[in-house]
Amino acid sequence: MAENQIEKANAILDRAQMASAEFNQYNQEQTDKVVEAVFKASFNNRVRLAKMACEETGMGVWEHKVIKNVLASQMVYESIRNEKTVGVISYDPLTGISEIAQPLGPILAVIPVTNPTSTTIFKILICLKSRNPIIISAHRGAAKSCTETVRICYEAALEAGAPEDCIQMISAGSREFTHIVMAHSKVALILATGGTGLVNAAYSSGNPAIGVGPGNVPVFIDESADIPFAVSNIITSKTFDNGTICASEQSIVVLDSMERKIIAEFEKQHCYFLNPEEIKKVERIAIVDETKSMSPFVVGQPVSVIAAKAGITVPEGTRILLAKLDGIGKNYPLSLEVLAPILAFYSARDYPSAVNMCIDLNYLGGIGHSACIYANDEIRIKEYAEMLNAGRVLVNTPTSQGAVGYFYNNLSPSLTLGCGTGGKNITTENITAKNLLNIQRVCRRKPNEMWFSCDQSKYFDESIGVDEIMNEYYKNH
Repeated sequence: MAENQIEKANAILDRAQMASAEFNQYNQEQTDKVVEAVFKASFNNRVRLAKMACEETGMGVWEHKVIKNVLASQMVYESIRNEKTVGVISYDPLTGISEIAQPLGPILAVIPVTNPTSTTIFKILICLKSRNPIIISAHRGAAKSCTETVRICYEAALEAGAPEDCIQMISAGSREFTHIVMAHSKVALILATGGTGLVNAAYSSGNPAIGVGPGNVPVFIDESADIPFAVSNIITSKTFDNGTICASEQSIVVLDSMERKIIAEFEKQHCYFLNPEEIKKVERIAIVDETKSMSPFVVGQPVSVIAAKAGITVPEGTRILLAKLDGIGKNYPLSLEVLAPILAFYSARDYPSAVNMCIDLNYLGGIGHSACIYANDEIRIKEYAEMLNAGRVLVNTPTSQGAVGYFYNNLSPSLTLGCGTGGKNITTENITAKNLLNIQRVCRRKPNEMWFSCDQSKYFDESIGVDEIMNEYYKNH
């Protein structure tokens, strides 16, 4: 069986490498024609694919998945459309250095069950724009919708003149086979979006990887914030596709002096604060006790379903469940990431204590990912941003829509959010086509006047100190 899987992996990568060799010969016009065709085809199927994903996974809200598909197709296309990804992309006459874009080669893209069709569209577009063949590995819970997305994109790409096998998909459901492909010597890069175990497997594969793990996003509401505005934005974000974006808010941190007012505002906007007994019931169904990870049975589910599973009664129309907690860590399960309309709620005696809570939450399971502050005090915003280890610090912005870019800011629209070294990533950027290129630098002879105008013999005289050397160095330039 193992030998058959290795042979199967070899066949897939051989085809991908052939596609890579052909793709490497395409000019910018040919490349852009393929990308535009795939964008249009995926966009035209945005509603059908969203409904398929929602029905197959049983997660989220199909209308919200349509918006995700729009982001992944139209918004991503607009952001990369005019980007140079072929040949000379820059030249600096002062330094004599020109930069040439080169594709990486076959890329393995792992797709999460939470955002299957949108992530597939997104990764296909940025790979094709950078002339990299892509191999899709879908979560078994979203195999049908991902397969249809791949079919639509591949047929459009071929019709526009793309190389055969520029888009391939491996059979969903076999983690062992995905790991074999991950470790294959012909894989140039792994784009891994999903759970911690999967991302760690990508990093340990022996191939370069860009992985995105958990978020556990903390939100601080400062005294200077517009409270109704802040609460409304948080609800808009946390209920978006029932909280399935990893950048969705996980914990709210406020000051003691504001607690009563903020609780009242959440309740006014149809959110429900669980009592201690209800918190225990929700913890049992939201977090798997053995692994301290979120339960798949609550991911992307509405409040009504979560309440029924937990055996609690909440007012009809409740939008989010909030749990006021006294601590942070595995002994407080709802302080962990839960991709559902559930929020932890904390109150701190002062601003430094509140920031420390946010840092603790960030380090609990979302280091390097994202954080948020609602404030109208620029000093507080600056201090908060400097203290948090987060690739994206959102200000007065719903984090789900804010972190992925485009809607509320000028971040690159992306469904793969780099978490920097804190999250064991190479970058904190929103991943896009430019991150999938090798940049070749052609360096023309340009003698450095500072070096050649110095008396270099002085470097060999032990009696001459650094001050004399440096004074001459700067004097001659």
